[in-house]
Amino acid sequence: MGKTLSGFEDFRLRPELSKALDERGFTTPTPVQERVLSDENALLGDLIVQARTGSGKTLAFALPILNEMDTGENLPRVLVLSPTRELALQTAQEFDSMAKNLRIRIAALVGGMDMETQLRRLKEGAGVLVGTPGRVLDHIRRGAFDCGSIHTVVLDEGDHMLDMGFRDELEAILDSLPSRERTWLFSATMPEEVVKLSSRYLSAPRWISLVEDTASHEDIAHRAYLIPSGRRVESLINVLLWEAPERALVFCPTRIETAEVAERLQGAGFSALPLHGDMGQKERNTALGAFRAGRVRILVSTDVAARGIDVEGISHVIQLGLPGTLDNYVHRSGRTGRAGNEGLNLSLLTPRDARTLKSLLRGHSLSIEWLSVPDSQEIRLLERGRLDRELAECEEPPTEMYLEWAREILGRNEAECVVARLLERLFAQRSSGFALRRELDREMEAEERRRSAKREGKAPSRAGVRRAEEAGSVTRLRLERGRADGVEVGALLGVLCRALKVDRREIGNIRLRDRFAEVELGARAARHLERYRKELEKEGYLSPEGLPTGRKSRTTGERERPSHRPGL
Repeated sequence: MGKTLSGFEDFRLRPELSKALDERGFTTPTPVQERVLSDENALLGDLIVQARTGSGKTLAFALPILNEMDTGENLPRVLVLSPTRELALQTAQEFDSMAKNLRIRIAALVGGMDMETQLRRLKEGAGVLVGTPGRVLDHIRRGAFDCGSIHTVVLDEGDHMLDMGFRDELEAILDSLPSRERTWLFSATMPEEVVKLSSRYLSAPRWISLVEDTASHEDIAHRAYLIPSGRRVESLINVLLWEAPERALVFCPTRIETAEVAERLQGAGFSALPLHGDMGQKERNTALGAFRAGRVRILVSTDVAARGIDVEGISHVIQLGLPGTLDNYVHRSGRTGRAGNEGLNLSLLTPRDARTLKSLLRGHSLSIEWLSVPDSQEIRLLERGRLDRELAECEEPPTEMYLEWAREILGRNEAECVVARLLERLFAQRSSGFALRRELDREMEAEERRRSAKREGKAPSRAGVRRAEEAGSVTRLRLERGRADGVEVGALLGVLCRALKVDRREIGNIRLRDRFAEVELGARAARHLERYRKELEKEGYLSPEGLPTGRKSRTTGERERPSHRPGL
C-alpha cells in the first residue's frame, strides 16, 4: 500500500459511523482495519484476513458492512459466526455501538440465553445476526429467519471454530444460504482444516495477512520460568509474588486444574476466579465482569473458555505448561500487549517442557528470557524492598498523634527493639512463597542423567510399572483426549497422578495421538481406576462407559520405549 492513512476520516464512512467512532474515542484505525477498509475491491467478494488476536478485527469487518447496508430494512442481510458465546455477545455489542445512529437492528443468537428473546429480535427485523454455530443452526432448522436474504457471511476466528469441532455446523449453515454473495474469513492462524474449508466455500478470495511471523509480537515480552514438575501451583504462587501483575490471565490445560488452581490461589490470599466449561452462563458472566471491572486481578481459564475474552489492560498472560501447538502458544500470549500497550507472556515450564518449546521455536524470531522459578529467599528480599518503599513513599504524612508517638519511641533505649517488632508484624502479613530452587536443581540434574542414559541406550526407572510388567499385569488405558484438545504429556501425567491418587512411578508409557491418548498403568493405579474414575470422566478423559483397552504381559511382544515427553 502506498501512503499511511492518518485516521478514519480518510475513508468514506457514513456520518453516523464517524460520529459513533468519535464518541468511542477512535480516531486512528489499527493496521488490520486500515488494510481492509482501504481495499475496496476486496470488500466486493470473498476475503481471507489473517490477523492476530487483539488486532481490532471486529471493527475491520463491522465498519465496511454497516457502511453499505440499507437502513430500515426488516430482513437479515449479514450473518457473523463466532466460536463462543462471549465473543458473539461482544461482537454484537460492537455492532450495536457502531449502528446506534443507523436504523439497523442487531440480534445475538447464542446458547445459554433465552430463546424467546432471540425469536422476538428476529421477528422485529434484525439486519445483522451474530451467533455461535450451534444456536444459529438451531434457528435455521426452526425456520426462524429467512436464509435466502443473507448475502454476507463472516466467519470470525475460523481456526478456533474448527478446533472446537464446529465443522459440520459451519458446512450445514453455509449450505443453507442460497443467496450468499460473499464470505469473509478472519483467522489468527491458517491450519489445514481452515484451508480446506475456505477452498470449498470461498471463490477466488482476496488475502490480507498481517502475520509475518506468528511467533513475534513487538509489544509482548516473553519470559519462561523453569519449575519443578510436581510443584506447579506453588511455582505459580512464587511467580505471582515475584511479578505482582496488575491483571493476569492464567491458562491451565484442564477444567479440574482450573478450579483447583483458582481455589489454591484464593487460599494463598490472591484475588482469583476460575473460568471453565462446567460453569453456568451466569457464573461465567459474573467472573468475567469481576475481572473486567478490576475486582478480581487473576482469572484462571482453559483455552476454550478464554476464547472470545476481550478485556483491556491484561498486563500478564501466564501459561501453566505448554498448549498443544506453537500457534496456540502464540494465540494465548496475544491476550496481552493490545492496543499499543506492552504486555508480558510468562510460561511456567518443567525442564522437559522447556526443551520442547526451544525445539518448536527453531526458525522463529521470538526472544525468550529464561529464568529459574523465584525461590522463597529471593521473594523475601524483594518483599522487604517493597515494604521499604511503601513506608518511605507515604502520600499523606502521618497524623500528629502518631508522629508524637514515634518520637517518644525513638527516644527510648529500647527503640531499636520496638521498631524491629513493628517491622516483624508488618512483614509477617506478606507471603514469601515456597522453597523450590533446590527441588528444581535436583530435577534438572535427574533430567540430565535421564538424557545421558537415553543417549547410552538405558531406559529410565518406572518402579511400579516395572513390577506390574514382571507380574504380567500392566493395564493399558485409552483416554478420549489428545494433542488436538491441547493435552500435553506433563500435564496429563499430573492429572492421572492426582485423579488416581498414585505417584508417577505407577504411570508407564504415555502415547499421545491427535484425538486420544494411551496410558500404561501399574497394578496400584489400575486398582484405583474404578474407585476414582469419576475424576477422569468429569474432565472428558473417559466416557462413563469407558474401560481399559486390555492388559499386556511380557510375552505380548517387544515393549515400546517410554515417551514421557510433551506431545506438542
